Order: sequence, then structure tokens, then C-alpha cells
Amino acid sequence: MATYFSDASFKFLRGIARHNDRTWFQAHKGDYDAHIREPFQRLLLDLQPVLAGVSLHYRAEPKTVGGSLFRIQRDTRFANDKTPYKTWQGARLFHERGRQVEAPSFYVQIQPGNCFIGAGLWHPEPDTLRRVRHFILDNPGSWKAAAHEAKFRRRFDLDDSEMLTRMPRGFPEDFEFAGDLKRKNFVAYRMIEDSTMTGPRLLKTLETDLQGLARFTDYLCAALDLEF
Repeated sequence: MATYFSDASFKFLRGIARHNDRTWFQAHKGDYDAHIREPFQRLLLDLQPVLAGVSLHYRAEPKTVGGSLFRIQRDTRFANDKTPYKTWQGARLFHERGRQVEAPSFYVQIQPGNCFIGAGLWHPEPDTLRRVRHFILDNPGSWKAAAHEAKFRRRFDLDDSEMLTRMPRGFPEDFEFAGDLKRKNFVAYRMIEDSTMTGPRLLKTLETDLQGLARFTDYLCAALDLEF
């Protein structure tokens, strides 16, 4: 089975974390291309048939510009942190309508000690949040199956990093999934060992994870009237 990333991939990311400046990056851009960007593009290409087996409406696009791969350059215009580069590399497997409307996506990240796969809505717009919350309120049984089924929760965690302190206005306090209605993000994720990222079973692992995240993502698509 193919491997994609290597110890050299993590060496580059540890380096950019220590020397986060343009001079260092330009001197090591060849390492970035060889050990991060190009392996990720090969992985995205190999994920295309895997993703098609999960949903025909999602895309893994290996293009250098305008594809699934996020830029390693940070947008520092409105940030207090002015370091120019991310210390990780991520890729979004996006919905075919994701450029027209807000849609859930799958996400894969490589970073030393912080590799993971996730799916869902990260920092959605207020109207998107409202629609998802109302859909959960109206369809609690299928939400339980999508987000709280025992097998699913043994493999995946729900992101609890940003939560409202109070119930959103207009929603009942005694609702079975009141805690979920307080979420600012609807994201499920699973951490991946660094050794898995550099090993021969990465593609198979991601295939299993994408299949496992399908029902959760399907539910969010249904909440937003999107095909899955």
C-alpha cells in the first residue's frame, strides 16, 4: 500500500513552527513542495474514488490553486498573530455546491501531534446555525442516530471547544439534546497517530473514517437542503 507523508514531512512542520518567517520558508520551499504539498495532492487524488463511494456530491480536488488544499500562508490582516505561515497543512473535501452556499465538509490535517480527520460545519454563519438547530429540534431521533449512536461516539468526538452558556432564544430548555443546540460548531472528528499519517494504511484509515462520518454529514446536508 502507498505511503504519502514521511518523517521529513513532520521535520518541515516542526521547522516552520520554530522559524516562522519568510526567509526560512523560502529557503525550505523545496522541502514543503516535496514532503507536504505534493504528497497531499497524491493523497487527494487517491481519495477521489474513496469519496465517490461515500457521496457523489463531494470533491477531493488536488489542484495547487483553487482545490482542496488550504494555503500554508496565513491571512494576518485582522489577526493579532502576525506569523506568516500555518504550522500545519489541511485539506477540505468540499460539497459540489460549497462555493455557492454554506455546506458541511470533510477535513484532513497533518501537524506533529495534532493530525486528525473531521467533518461538519466550522464557524457557520448565524442563519446556518439557526437552520441546523431547528432541524435537530424537529428531527431528534435521526440526530441521535447520526451524532450519538454508540459505535459512532466510540470512534469520533464532537467538538465542544465553543459553546453558548445559555440556550439559544426560542429553544426549549428541556429538549433532549439541549447541549447540542448550544454548539457554535457542528463538527465530529478523530485524532490520527503521527505513525498512521506516515504509514501504509493511511488511505484505508481515511476510507473507514469517511464512511463513519457519512451519516453525520448527511444529516447536516439535510438540515441545509443539500444533496448527499
